[in-house]
Amino acid sequence: MSGILAIFRRELAGYFVTPVAYVFLVIFVALIGALTFYVGGFYEQRQADLGSFFGLHPWLYAFFIPALAMRLWAEERDTGTIELLLTLPISTTQAVIGKFLAAWAFTVVALALTAPMWWTVNYLGNPDNGVIAAAYIGSALMAGGFLAIGSFVSALTRSQVIAFIVGFLICFVLLMAGYPLVLDVFTGWAPRVVVEGVEAMSFLTRFESISRGVIDLRDLIYFSGMMAFFLFANVSIIEMKKAE
Repeated sequence: MSGILAIFRRELAGYFVTPVAYVFLVIFVALIGALTFYVGGFYEQRQADLGSFFGLHPWLYAFFIPALAMRLWAEERDTGTIELLLTLPISTTQAVIGKFLAAWAFTVVALALTAPMWWTVNYLGNPDNGVIAAAYIGSALMAGGFLAIGSFVSALTRSQVIAFIVGFLICFVLLMAGYPLVLDVFTGWAPRVVVEGVEAMSFLTRFESISRGVIDLRDLIYFSGMMAFFLFANVSIIEMKKAE
């Protein structure tokens, strides 16, 4: 745990030594707020809930999370500091987990800064705060899943641009897997079990389930499993690069 904590502190502090982190936070909060009010039709709904707000999270994450994760390993490889990092008295697993947790903590900070939206709906009416709390949990879990994917992709290349593009595409595909437009393609010819399998792989489907206030153990296992799988793949890639 000491190795993970050391990397976690190093990485998390690294986010705030440059203006980039603050610009990221401001853009994220401002954009999601503006989209909620002007695109999500917050006022037109005439009800105190955050459905339109949370409905934007998957799509914003598909863009912002790969942008955040692209530097995790690609930058280390491009600057050559990965060799120095891996000579420290820590394992590759500890380094991967420490970096991931720091990025996840930074994302949770960005999510926490949207709390005024929660306060606003409580001022305007009497929302179901249990549902809102569950949606925040689901949003954090979805962000963790996207980050694990982004971290894995970042370990594959020296180019942050390539890491961003590939990470975005994977996240987008995993979102669209639960979208009716995609499911309808399979519905016409594939057995129902295949359609349900495709839908079950979707981040969108899992997140929407939690955002309705239903924290199903299967959804928690799904997000935890996705994070574990891609972090394991991340460790494997770094170990392969060390052996080259």
